[in-house]
Amino acid sequence: MLRSLKTAALGMSAQQLNVDNIANNLANVNTTGFKKSSVEFQDLLYENIESGDASKKDGMEKPASIQIGLGNKPVSTFRSFSQGNIEETGNPLDLAIDGKGFIQVQQPDKTFAYTRDGSLKINSSGEIVTGTGLKLFPEINLPENTSSINVSLDGVVSAVVDGQVQSIEVGQIELVSFVNPAGLKGLGGNLYGETEASGQPLFGTPGEDGLGQLNQGYLEKSNVDVVTEMINLVSAQRAYEVNSKTIKTADELLSMTNNLKR
Repeated sequence: MLRSLKTAALGMSAQQLNVDNIANNLANVNTTGFKKSSVEFQDLLYENIESGDASKKDGMEKPASIQIGLGNKPVSTFRSFSQGNIEETGNPLDLAIDGKGFIQVQQPDKTFAYTRDGSLKINSSGEIVTGTGLKLFPEINLPENTSSINVSLDGVVSAVVDGQVQSIEVGQIELVSFVNPAGLKGLGGNLYGETEASGQPLFGTPGEDGLGQLNQGYLEKSNVDVVTEMINLVSAQRAYEVNSKTIKTADELLSMTNNLKR
């Protein structure tokens, strides 16, 4: 009976983690470039009460054994990098990646991070940065008195300065991809970090090798489907409830056992 108590407790703990993950997905339904994740579970080891060949008689062999599972455990959170909806904003510094690529940025400690959030800004030095001030890499600097900016589909950045008609090329936005993007580590702030599981970043020009084109004046929204997440939430709630009832049933059986001598 104690086995069922522990197994059900593990099931409740697993579903609590599942609900936490769903809550994070729903909280980021309006986060630019956010990618939803799901918790993956595995069953635990099994207790072998009787093996399949434990009762050989007269040359006959038992075809199956008696095994009791010991519950489940979470093994990973899988992040889906499916394309989110692309919506028009009209802001010339908003860039949506229509493909699998990431924008590379440099963090204050000189390490690199990667993002799908294309809501870019200009700092006081004329550098193109993210909403939190991280510089693009390679860096792109705009000349003083820039009146308009154009970003081509293949990432070439051009600027028009006040008093001039012709635009001048000021930089090139590169994109990177990973062999296993699901292996990237979430850093917060719409950033991802490289891991051994993700592999090293592969650099390229937008529009090549499936990296995706850059769409100026657009942003990629979160790929969270609210309806799907709500269904998953109800399912996790019911699973949690069923496991709690298992604990209640096991407790009632133990109570009946304790009262046998009364």
